[in-house]
Parts: sequence; C-alpha cells; structure tokens
Amino acid sequence: MSLDSLRGALVYEIAAYGALVAMDREENTAPALPKETVSPGPDGEETPFTTAMNALVPSESPLASLASLEEIHDYVASTVLLPIDRTRTCAVPGHGNPNAALVIIGEAPGADEDQQGKPFVGRAGRLLTKILTAINIVREDVFVTNILKSRPPQNRNPMPAEMAAHLPILYRQLALIRPRILLCLGKIAGNGLLNTRVSLGNMRGKFHDFHGIPCMVTYHPAALLRNPQWKRPAWEDVQKLRARYDAILNV
Repeated sequence: MSLDSLRGALVYEIAAYGALVAMDREENTAPALPKETVSPGPDGEETPFTTAMNALVPSESPLASLASLEEIHDYVASTVLLPIDRTRTCAVPGHGNPNAALVIIGEAPGADEDQQGKPFVGRAGRLLTKILTAINIVREDVFVTNILKSRPPQNRNPMPAEMAAHLPILYRQLALIRPRILLCLGKIAGNGLLNTRVSLGNMRGKFHDFHGIPCMVTYHPAALLRNPQWKRPAWEDVQKLRARYDAILNV
C-alpha cells in the first residue's frame, strides 16, 4: 500500500465516520481502463453524447429549446408535471459547476432539500461532501442533482411514472453540462439513469457505459449512514471513480 493510498483511506474514515477504523485495503490492480472516447467539443458544438441526450428529450417539450441551466432551473421551478410538483416547498433542479467534468445523480430530494431548493444539503449531503473531499474532489467543482426534482411525500421511493416525467430534465441538463464521468448514488438512481432493473450489488464496483460516458453506481450516502458496514465497498467505488476521473482529465 502506498503512502498516498493509506492517507486517503485514513482521511475518508476519519472525515466520514468519526472514529478511526483499521482498513486492509489493497492497491487497485485492475487493468487500466480506456480513455473516454467522446470528446467534450467546443462550446456550442454538439457531440455524440449531447446528440444522444437531446434525442431523449421529446421534441415537443419546452426543454428542447432551453439553452442554459438557468433556463432549465426556471422551467423546473415554474412547471407542474406531476402531483409532487404541486406539493413541494421548493423545486430542486440541481446545483454546482455548469461545466463540471463529474455529475453526481441521486434519486430525489429529501426534507432539507425541499426546504432549501438545493440537492444533498442534509446529513447525507454532508457525508457526500466528506467523501468527495477524501478523494480530493471539491464539491463546488462538480454538479449535483437528482432524477426527481421534487420531493416525494414522506421520502417514499420515486414511482416509475414520476421518473419518466422528470428524466428529460436531467437529459437536457447533461446535454448542456457535457460531463466526462457520472456517479449515481443508490439503486434507484442507477437503474433510472441506465434504464435497467438490477440490484445495486450487480451495478456497483464497475463502470457502465451511458452513451459513451463512464458511469459508476455506488451506495447512497443516506444508506451509509444507516449501514456503516457498507463504507468499505463504497470507498472502493469512489477510489475507482477518482482513478478514472484522473485518467480522463489526464491529471
């Protein structure tokens, strides 16, 4: 184990979980993954990824003509697509760097997010920030959002129809941001984005191709708060994410 790897493990344990827990993590010996094949392209120029994202947005939707994240945020805040859009306190479109290389996607806002209009601001959000810090990623450098932009009552799981109604918003956001790598938090977010129905165990630990963009799926921070025994596999996942992030950006 290298000094940097040991330091990273210790930082994560202390920052995210308080008490120090010994870890016997080994170096990542997986073969090097290929570089990203989808170029981000100059501003305003479509890439295969942006073309794919825009094709997923219904042509009759007002989203198709929105040219900035600010316009999308205004649209989300003023538009009722579902009953949960009527009962929310605040819409939660997403927050962060509009040119982020990394976009993080959860399933839906919770109570704190519903009050503040920003994603991942409660206990789970604070843990997410600590996890990013442990892998030397500044939260302000990424874009964080959810599949649903409104809180479901009592934080219940999103319904398929709700996800279908809000996913075009996410697709248009991704088309404008043009990220280089994605991180989905939790089974619902992973299945929703990747359009599959598999267990989290079958999704995590590896990269999935999302229209040419690598996507990692790992545990939701809220799940880690309830089940600390999942911290080790979550840490392994975000280490792989960081390594791929570095490879893509040639860090």
